[in-house]
Amino acid sequence: MRELPVITDADVAALYGVETKHVNQAVRNNPEKFPSDYMFELSEDETTKLRSKILTTKLSSKSRTLPKVFTEKGLYMLATILRSKAAVDVTFAIIETFTQVRNLKRELIELHRETNPQEQAGKLQHFGKMLSDIVMPDLETAETESTLELNFFIGKIKHTVKRIKKSDPQNGRKEDVQ
Repeated sequence: MRELPVITDADVAALYGVETKHVNQAVRNNPEKFPSDYMFELSEDETTKLRSKILTTKLSSKSRTLPKVFTEKGLYMLATILRSKAAVDVTFAIIETFTQVRNLKRELIELHRETNPQEQAGKLQHFGKMLSDIVMPDLETAETESTLELNFFIGKIKHTVKRIKKSDPQNGRKEDVQ
């Protein structure tokens, strides 16, 4: 909607295991936490289009109010407000990811300060693993490759991590991803 990926209040409620009225109450009670790039109310025209085009969206035709939709940032903000188990789990995941990103930043600074090529290669490999753990957490490392090229005064470092999906205990399959 409005060229933004969004999720409706009813779908958020289902995701977090609460009633839609609790989602909307959280917004009403915390308006300062939901600027327009976090959440907005659909117009009547947008609601009609959404009902006609997206059949899986949970929009009640009996509702007297227009639905609210949340961007990814709004979805995360709601997780910090709602008290369901699913919302608490999402809040923990957000905090863990934020901490990992901050650690990644520190690792990158250390990598740029390192002048010893062997130490730099080791730090690069560690940095690559940390980055792929954040970006692709459900994949496991199959193999890694580090290359260090020195061209006079300019150093070039390349690090490749090949990751594969973790085994699915249900069917025992793995899928290659690079």
